[in-house]
Amino acid sequence: MLSRRRLYAVAVSTVVLLLASQRIHRTDLFLATPLEQTTPPELATPPTPGRCGCTEGCVRETDSSDWFRQHFDPRQLPVLNSTHILDPQALSWWLGLQSNGDQQRLEEVMSQLFQVIPPPSLDLRPLPSRCHSCAVVGNSGNLRHSRHGKMIDSHTSVFRMNKAVTSGFEEDVGNKTTHHFLYPESAVDVVGGASLVLLPFKIRDLQWLTSALSTGHITMTYMRVKDRVKADIDKVLVVNPEFFKYCHEHWTERHGRYPSTGLVALIFALHTCDQVSLFGYGADQNGNWHHYWEANRFSGAFRKTGVHSAEYETRILHRLAQEHKITLHT
Repeated sequence: MLSRRRLYAVAVSTVVLLLASQRIHRTDLFLATPLEQTTPPELATPPTPGRCGCTEGCVRETDSSDWFRQHFDPRQLPVLNSTHILDPQALSWWLGLQSNGDQQRLEEVMSQLFQVIPPPSLDLRPLPSRCHSCAVVGNSGNLRHSRHGKMIDSHTSVFRMNKAVTSGFEEDVGNKTTHHFLYPESAVDVVGGASLVLLPFKIRDLQWLTSALSTGHITMTYMRVKDRVKADIDKVLVVNPEFFKYCHEHWTERHGRYPSTGLVALIFALHTCDQVSLFGYGADQNGNWHHYWEANRFSGAFRKTGVHSAEYETRILHRLAQEHKITLHT
């Protein structure tokens, strides 16, 4: 009997040591301490491939295009949640995008953030009972006089980004918004029931979001930013840094320093929608690069920054249209 008790004690000790070593390993990945909030089941793992209710087919199906299958990874999670452990390589890449000298640990920043916003609620599962159509609306001047407004608003979801405005341009761009992608330096108030979707480039961006939705104490990143933003806290989403890196490696294939907000929003749509239509990307019909609300119609700044590769991203858009994965409206 004594021998059995000793064997039992040894077994229990071994299990405890194994669990402890696993916890130490998780600490090395910055996000060891699980937060109290739990992740919804639909965000715990990538959605299982399935059929949607669209008669024309579902964008996430990969059997009809070898090119799309080589680029699209259904295992990727677009949205950051409170318990996700970031891949070390993805974390290293992301931390190198925009350094601002802040040394606060990422796990602390995320803990503070998810005390202000709830765990994300974004259903990624394709369902045969619905056809979730999405309009991704860029800010290109080619939207002027397009009269696409009603077509844009007819979609289930409408994605807009950065400083996009609709007031005064409804006939061309519509007035419906369900997701507004932004970062601190391009922040605007997100009202009308839309989701604020933060595309973070650095730890400071996560700190800013926490502050902008609560105390308002952060007013600077590398430039002056809005100290507060209006948004529905229950609908705030944060793009997963791993997803950002996936867009850079799988889609833009490392052209440019990192993908544009518009390209990330489009790939986000490919992973969360059943059908995707694209509006307002690229230069206007005269080859000018500008925003549809701007008076300066001859600005070439967008293709000369060197941060994004506008030409390569344009090739991706046309190839997606050629493979019948998006409908491209110019």
